[in-house]
Amino acid sequence: MSDFQAIADRVEIEALRGEFTDAVMMRDYDRVASLFTPDGVWRMPDIPAEMTGQEQIRAWGRRVPEFVDFLVQNTHPGLIQLEGDTASGRAYMSEVGRGRDGRSGVNYAIYHDRYQRTPDGWKFTERVYEIRYLDESPLTGSVPPRGTDTH
Repeated sequence: MSDFQAIADRVEIEALRGEFTDAVMMRDYDRVASLFTPDGVWRMPDIPAEMTGQEQIRAWGRRVPEFVDFLVQNTHPGLIQLEGDTASGRAYMSEVGRGRDGRSGVNYAIYHDRYQRTPDGWKFTERVYEIRYLDESPLTGSVPPRGTDTH
């Protein structure tokens, strides 16, 4: 593999991780599911939740508004190890959110990832979410009222 191919692969994998965060923030779980291979697995043991395959990911996403009031997620670049048409890596997360049940918190986590090159680009074959720090103190802020678009 040429150095240019390795650079392109790294850029594409980083874009995949960024698109995942954008899709989660926009609650677009059809798009989240499309970022996984058909048999891809998304594991979040601390939640707890585990979805295998794109349809389970979509179905879980349809339920998210029932239990999540809001979530702000930021992805920070991490390790990417290329191995031909597969790769592994880590992405570092910082999140703040509140559930419909009133619980809230701030956490820092790691996504442990496995990727596969497909005809449609790089996809997740596995994403495992590990919380490293959790502060469940009540949040003092609030979601601003929805109104006039300020863009």
